[in-house]
Amino acid sequence: MIRLAVSGCQGRMGQRITTLALADKAFKLSVLLERPGIKGEIAGIAISSNTEALKNCQVLIDFTTPEATMANIKACVKHKVKMVIGTTGLNDAQKKAIKTASTKIPIVFSSNMSVGVNVFFKLSEMISKKTPDNYVISMVEAHHIHKKDAPSGTAKTIAEYIEAASSKRVANIESIRQGEIIGDHKVIFESPEDSIIIFHHAKSRDIFVKGSLIAAKFLKKKTKGLFNMQDVLGLKS
Repeated sequence: MIRLAVSGCQGRMGQRITTLALADKAFKLSVLLERPGIKGEIAGIAISSNTEALKNCQVLIDFTTPEATMANIKACVKHKVKMVIGTTGLNDAQKKAIKTASTKIPIVFSSNMSVGVNVFFKLSEMISKKTPDNYVISMVEAHHIHKKDAPSGTAKTIAEYIEAASSKRVANIESIRQGEIIGDHKVIFESPEDSIIIFHHAKSRDIFVKGSLIAAKFLKKKTKGLFNMQDVLGLKS
């Protein structure tokens, strides 16, 4: 049984991670972290802002803010706690800090933990490789009005897969912030002769939650290293 900690336990993602982890016999939910000033308990577990509580855990799942994630990394390295990081909006220096930490602890870091979205990444890569150079590639991504970063981390990752797989570049990414959209991503490959369009629609945040729990299980036998969901799902070619 994996002793699990959840950071941002009162956020949209944190609440669902907590609920699904409590229902999964592979986990023993041990620590719930939140920012200072937030108190209470869930399933008899007191909510804390003290990262020293992590010393009793094996894996931390973190969907918070870049600043909170950086603080959590320091605590996890100190206490040898494995990490699943789904935080978006990280800058280059913060991503470098994650890479450095992964030389001491194992980390799964992905802009999108969804199994379906990671298959979508792979499809984008495959189409980019197989289509001629006259295809123009563009994207449209849509999220809820509360999302701060644009383009989304997922859209940026799709572009990275496309551009790493071929000489093609993504010409444009349109970002829409509307209502309570969980996450829509469309990639259009356009040539003078035809169009190839692939689309992913998230119906529930549970797709990200379930992926993060799969990632936590993946880390069980890892001692160090930086991984993403392509590694977790065996999708790397």
